[in-house]
Amino acid sequence: MSESTTVVHVLRHGEVHNPGKILYGRLPDFHLSELGAQMAKAAAQALADRDVTHLVASPLERAQETAEPFAAQFSLDVASDTRLIESANFFEGKQVSVGDGSLRNPRNWWVLRDPVTPSWGEPYLHIAARMFEAVQAARVAAEGHEAVCVSHQLPIWTLRRYVEKKRLWHDPRRRQCGLASLTSFHFTGARVTGIEYSEPAAHLVALSPGAKDAKGA
Repeated sequence: MSESTTVVHVLRHGEVHNPGKILYGRLPDFHLSELGAQMAKAAAQALADRDVTHLVASPLERAQETAEPFAAQFSLDVASDTRLIESANFFEGKQVSVGDGSLRNPRNWWVLRDPVTPSWGEPYLHIAARMFEAVQAARVAAEGHEAVCVSHQLPIWTLRRYVEKKRLWHDPRRRQCGLASLTSFHFTGARVTGIEYSEPAAHLVALSPGAKDAKGA
């Protein structure tokens, strides 16, 4: 008996309305911007002819809102899975980003002492484990068909590196996980047999002044 083939598309949410330019992490009440909502629609349209039978999202508002066009398009309810949530981060609620001088501030040195774990947030290995569990659960729910999981940049990139058997610590500037991008895991049975990446909202991301510096993504 041949094993079933299933595809789980892991989608990063669209642009967030963040006028204060803080790292919002798991904070509540951060919603998609108007452009972010358009990004979500573009991502849904990219899968319009696919066999999507299961839809699940991080409980954070921006992820739930990104899932809405998929729910409408495929007539599905949006399940919620806390394993897809953004990673915990010491700098949540602060104005901080790569290259802004935070690494040179002595007050942050203790927090930044260990980039491998990392010391400033949820361990990469923990992120990878919960994300892989969530994707496997989605695979089971959509067995023989396709599923969409809406999550966040760091968890998605950590998951991909884990599946590809690469070291989990990395340079954040080198992540391949744009706004409203799809990282698609192809399964044969329970085994990952391929990974694809696409950016169906790239034309909209180009219009976003903060796309390269999205906080708490």
